[in-house]
Amino acid sequence: MKRVLVIVPFPMSDANRDQRRAQMEAVTLGPDISFTFESVRAAPRNYVSAADMALAEIGVLEAGLTAEARGFDAVCVDTMSDSGVAALRSALTIPVIGPGRASVLTAMMLGHRFSILAMWPHWKHLYTKTLTELGVTQHCASIRWIDATPDNQALMAGKEAEIFPALEAVARRCILDDGADVILLGSTTMHQAHGYLAARLPVPVINPGPLTYKLAEAVLGLGLTHSRMAYPTSPAPRDDLIHAMLTAGAVLPH
Repeated sequence: MKRVLVIVPFPMSDANRDQRRAQMEAVTLGPDISFTFESVRAAPRNYVSAADMALAEIGVLEAGLTAEARGFDAVCVDTMSDSGVAALRSALTIPVIGPGRASVLTAMMLGHRFSILAMWPHWKHLYTKTLTELGVTQHCASIRWIDATPDNQALMAGKEAEIFPALEAVARRCILDDGADVILLGSTTMHQAHGYLAARLPVPVINPGPLTYKLAEAVLGLGLTHSRMAYPTSPAPRDDLIHAMLTAGAVLPH
């Protein structure tokens, strides 16, 4: 049995984590792989500023540092920012997969031009960073949003009747006005809208979280992992310092 750790990028209750686990319902996986969802100990309130991104990197890195030693065979990071992915690849030999790059590259396999559908404009920097690093900006037809403040804990629960049609309307603009032939959900927190959109839109809709689970299964089945030439290890790792920083931060008053 292969074991995959899914790092949830916000501290949250097990009940709220269940809404992240619900992403498993959208993908068919073999019987020989299991997924464990665990939260980070520290995170920003949202991924808006450069300072937010720095904290997100540390939180995800710390949460995954012991994954290999604990017997996990792969790690999936549950955020489109791919926070901590590169850092964890430098620390681990097991595969580490983030949905940001994976979603963009999958969209390019499925069509010529894709649009990213987001909740609000404050996430745009996440997408432009990934597009720029991959050198595929010209393949992105548009980045559009519905201008709704995301809820990283409860996600879209109770707001489906308002949010789902709004997302569909913006997605249709991406297709008809911008020329997108693939729609990419801009956050794993949007997964609850995937079935609704996929049933109504005339193009493929990529659900980022479940995509990473299937990719983890694929790379493990193929015996692949990231290149050590691309992600060299540190000659003087300070895992102890990173754990100590977050342990200290976890007991401070907020």
